[in-house]
Amino acid sequence: MKIGIPKEVKKDEYRVGATPATTRSLVEAGHTVEVETGAGARIGFSDEMYQKAGARVVEGPHEIYRNEMVIKVKEPQESEFPLLFEGQILFCYFHLAPDPIQAKNILERKIIGIAYETVTDDLGRLPLLVPMSEMAGRISVQAGATALQIVNGGRGVLLGGIPGVRSGRVVVLGGGVVGTEAMRMALGLGADVMIFDKSLPRLRELEEMYAPALKTIYSTPAAIEEAVIKADLVIGAVLIPGKKAPKLVTHAMVKKMLPGSVIVDVAIDQGGCCETSRPTTHSNPTYVQDGVVHYAVTNMPAACARTSTQGLTNATLPYALKIANEGYKKALKQDHHLRQGLNVYRGKVTNAPVAEDLGYEYHSPESVL
Repeated sequence: MKIGIPKEVKKDEYRVGATPATTRSLVEAGHTVEVETGAGARIGFSDEMYQKAGARVVEGPHEIYRNEMVIKVKEPQESEFPLLFEGQILFCYFHLAPDPIQAKNILERKIIGIAYETVTDDLGRLPLLVPMSEMAGRISVQAGATALQIVNGGRGVLLGGIPGVRSGRVVVLGGGVVGTEAMRMALGLGADVMIFDKSLPRLRELEEMYAPALKTIYSTPAAIEEAVIKADLVIGAVLIPGKKAPKLVTHAMVKKMLPGSVIVDVAIDQGGCCETSRPTTHSNPTYVQDGVVHYAVTNMPAACARTSTQGLTNATLPYALKIANEGYKKALKQDHHLRQGLNVYRGKVTNAPVAEDLGYEYHSPESVL
């Protein structure tokens, strides 16, 4: 199969869809790989390294997007829509539910869109989302701690406190991968942490591992409001696979929060779990609304792009090889978990939550394949 690896064009995005090491694996499996010049340069992966791995380095996106399959990190941007063609396989993050413009464009171009974020495994996890969720969860505490500094608009609170001064209060909404990593980082800094989830079995697991330092709370609107209005840092870490994030923090709650407190909305990729959240970038990551600092960068793992790229490509390589080795139809038919990643297929929406949120007719992957 002919595979293209583009240079990401989303603002402040320096991750890349394949490292030289994963490129070598694709080439040794018999595939032709083209890499756009400079695709990995900012994170230490030079054109020469890709050439040594067996790839052909090409000058621009027009050459990359002529390939049968394109492997990238972020969803296609406006400048990339015209380059897509019918029947082309695009393997990347899409996050379609909160993005009707992207959905319209890729449906019109009738691509085959396999989304990292909805591929599943035998344990019910999202294996291609997990490494970036781990990254985002850990970065969220770093970003929140920085935003809390008074020069950045925050309250001037040190999360770990000092002897004789209380620690910062951190509220984590969601006990999945992002929430767990955020909670671990916050506890490690010495913060006073409570975590919310609707799963009692999950709360029991966290209680067993981290009590008494961690406070586990069953998620209800009243309990969330009570905690949020006293918090120094709120981390939104909720996820319903494929769907828009539920709005757990209302505008009314934000108005009651402490002046200079911080919200880090990791769920912003799926529309955000706070009513006052709007997408930001690494170049301009925060804004203040109602006296509360909001951090809502849509590609948080790109802050540590080298580590993120290595973690992501370790996870995606086996699936990319399966698609390339067997052809997408055979690979999708044989692998139920990979098939869950099929979000769009030749002009049809093949993911039920995406179809529901965007108002499209749903077609099961089995019916279109």
